Amino acid sequence: MNKTELIDAVATRSQTTKTQTTAMLNGLLEVIQETIANGNDVQLVGFGTFSVTERAGREGRNPSTGETIKISAKKVVKFKPGKVLSDAAACVK
Repeated sequence: MNKTELIDAVATRSQTTKTQTTAMLNGLLEVIQETIANGNDVQLVGFGTFSVTERAGREGRNPSTGETIKISAKKVVKFKPGKVLSDAAACVK
């Protein structure tokens, strides 16, 4: 499912227009991004938690040349699914 399909499905279920649903979804994504950028977690009970974690620097290899390169430390976004989401995924055949 892509973003357009998600908007269509949510608009149908919530009986709102696609324009209203698009605005709500974009607003939700902006709030999540801003919260993560400020270093805070976003916890949606039953769905999951978005958090920021530090990835340590390490050595890697350039696959085409085999040369060793240094990969810098950086912050990355991590998602941990909630129980309801995990249980729903476990039911997929």
